[in-house]
Amino acid sequence: MSLLVVGSVALDTIETPFGISERTIGGSGTYISLSSSYFASHSKQVNVVAVIGNDFPEKGMTTFKEHGVNTDGIQVKENEKSFFWHGKYHHDMNSRDTLVTELNVLGDFDPVIPESYQDCEYLMLGNLAPKVQQNVIERLKKRPKLIVMDTMNFWMEPAFIDDLKHTMTMVDVLSINDEEARQLSGEYSLVKAARKIMTMGPKYLIIKKGEHGALLFHDKNIFFTPALPLEEVFDPTGAGDTFAGGFIGYLADTGDVSFDNMKRAIVYGSAMASFCVGKFGTDGLIDLPSDALTERVREFVDLVQFEIAMV
Repeated sequence: MSLLVVGSVALDTIETPFGISERTIGGSGTYISLSSSYFASHSKQVNVVAVIGNDFPEKGMTTFKEHGVNTDGIQVKENEKSFFWHGKYHHDMNSRDTLVTELNVLGDFDPVIPESYQDCEYLMLGNLAPKVQQNVIERLKKRPKLIVMDTMNFWMEPAFIDDLKHTMTMVDVLSINDEEARQLSGEYSLVKAARKIMTMGPKYLIIKKGEHGALLFHDKNIFFTPALPLEEVFDPTGAGDTFAGGFIGYLADTGDVSFDNMKRAIVYGSAMASFCVGKFGTDGLIDLPSDALTERVREFVDLVQFEIAMV
């Protein structure tokens, strides 16, 4: 397993109907790395590239290392602050208000790829400016076996759409949510939207539907997995990134990038996301028992498996 994750490593203040968590570690790179670490053996680390300020807590760096995440690619900017986000979720937990966004060191992030990361076979590009994502791909000496890219509606605005579309031509898999798929394609039907988006570059498309699961598209093939019904959802922050980490982690671990194996990877990603939403911030991804993931995947299998007599 040779996996490179590029994304934000941040500090978040999160408010939900269940309480508030202040200045907890977060960011796309954090959630993806911690999630994918559950698919790496002790000899196969997850490598992360990100930037932080010297206000980032040492506990956060220790958490990475305890989960086998190689932090050699995290730049530390002295006398500067880490990216900070403060959001408040509504009672339905599906909508939220962003109260504060401070880019800080992320505002001029120029990713540096350590020489020891150059042999990566799998690249996961967390949500960042499309130009930064392009730079990462161009700075790798050899193209990875699989490149997965996540993005968001902000980068679909006129000021960034050209960069986004160019970056999409450089990747294999694009991961977005249903609202973003409709915005990017101009189509309401997600099937029509997927068909149009795949003409823009990516061979595979994942459309995330939050508590309603996820869709995987390739050519004329479509696969759907539900989200696991949970009694309690404490914090949806990072669920999409955790899903992406489980997806790319499983593919990197198995070394199989076929559509059939991607279907399994979607289920593992959904299982990881179900852990994430059960606690605040990244707490749901810390020190999971060794059999927890297997048991959670079995729950997914039981949820959708049935027998029917075809007449």
